[in-house]
Amino acid sequence: MASGSNSTLWRDLRDAVSGAERDFTREPLKRAILLLAVPMVLEMCMESLFGIVNIFWVARLGPDAVAGVGLTESMLTILYSVALGVSMATTAMIARRTGEQNSEGASIAAVQAILLGLLLSLVVGVPGVIHARDLLRLMGAEPGVVEHGAAYTAILLGTSPSIMLLFLMNAIFRGAGDAAIAMRVLWAANLLNMALDPCLIYGLGPFPELGVAGAAVATSISRSFGVCLQLAVFFRARGRVTVARRHLRVDFGILRRLSRISATGMLQFLIAHASWVGLVRVIAASGSAALAGYTIALRIIIFSILPSWGLANAAATLVGQNLGARHPERAEESVWKCGFYNMLFLGLIGAVFIVVPGPLIRLFSTEPTVVRYGADCLRVMSYGYVFYAYGMVMVQAFNGAGDTVTPTIINLGCYWCLQIPLAWLLAVHWQLGAHGAFWAVPLAESVLAVTGVLVFRRGSWKKQKI
Repeated sequence: MASGSNSTLWRDLRDAVSGAERDFTREPLKRAILLLAVPMVLEMCMESLFGIVNIFWVARLGPDAVAGVGLTESMLTILYSVALGVSMATTAMIARRTGEQNSEGASIAAVQAILLGLLLSLVVGVPGVIHARDLLRLMGAEPGVVEHGAAYTAILLGTSPSIMLLFLMNAIFRGAGDAAIAMRVLWAANLLNMALDPCLIYGLGPFPELGVAGAAVATSISRSFGVCLQLAVFFRARGRVTVARRHLRVDFGILRRLSRISATGMLQFLIAHASWVGLVRVIAASGSAALAGYTIALRIIIFSILPSWGLANAAATLVGQNLGARHPERAEESVWKCGFYNMLFLGLIGAVFIVVPGPLIRLFSTEPTVVRYGADCLRVMSYGYVFYAYGMVMVQAFNGAGDTVTPTIINLGCYWCLQIPLAWLLAVHWQLGAHGAFWAVPLAESVLAVTGVLVFRRGSWKKQKI
């Protein structure tokens, strides 16, 4: 019996990575979640590699080069928020059309999403090329950082369309249940980036030595290569959503609906991202060691919850497709199952972090004060892991239904009306310092999760029209 179960599991994992075609509105829910979540987790890991590989090679050029990369990544957070907002709306719309078995509607919606993404990326890209130096100065960069980083900033911001389209077309694949293609596209793009980065930064072989700008060129070429692969899938009818010449037109009705859903989706992510900036400001008052410890702990936390975002994205796709197939009860059941599996996973990770936070922090720093603050941060924030599990699934469930307004309101209330004031109150007013600010995170996230569950149980998301 155990051998048969193991063979079934391995077959499911193989199908998840290979992208075997399935009807996720009929597939047993446990299997459907596995088939969607595995490639989505691997896709997210691949997306994070772009920045890690760049920093790894650029670090050898000196602190000014690293600072330029860091400031540019901070500016790109705005673009990422826009891309994520449009991607959420796109996934919801494509999933709904897929569940309705309306392949023509899915193709038309995909084209409108690409048009919207291109337009929004140009709004970021054109000023980024023209005002790269001014933007770095505005971010507080020193003259040496501006000198080293201006070309990097101009190239990355100037190639915003490739970033936007990579996010957006993978969102189309996910909405259609084609998560394996999204994963393979990012694998290919990252392998190319790993090969090009050292060649263009240091001028290896026939390549020119471009310094820090070489990292931007390598990343832009790699992302553009990924976009070309995505377009090949669309136009060669290899995926579940295919684009033909008849679909290449503007549909103002769909474009308006997509823009409306995307607008609140963008605001949702901007609110969440900006709240971390406010939290950093509160923690910084406790000194550089506290800030360094927090930064290290946060990187560990972000890496540890990547699989959870895969489960949350799987919930979004299942909600959208099952609502399209008029199976709202199955959509709701998929969310509860994803939340439960997420809770088991993150609960285990959180328990490990609570017991042994110090050794994990020491992998990055041996400075005693930094280790003390980092271990404290990791331990305190891990107390909220069970709540994080349900919170992220609930937020993505609303997004998958096309209801981006509800999680935006929840984010605003929990992050800006609770987390930031609470962090200031604990850290400054009650003089608990960084330790108090750390506690504001699990407390706010717990409220977010409970609120999300209560609103989700009301069921109004099942009536969302997109």
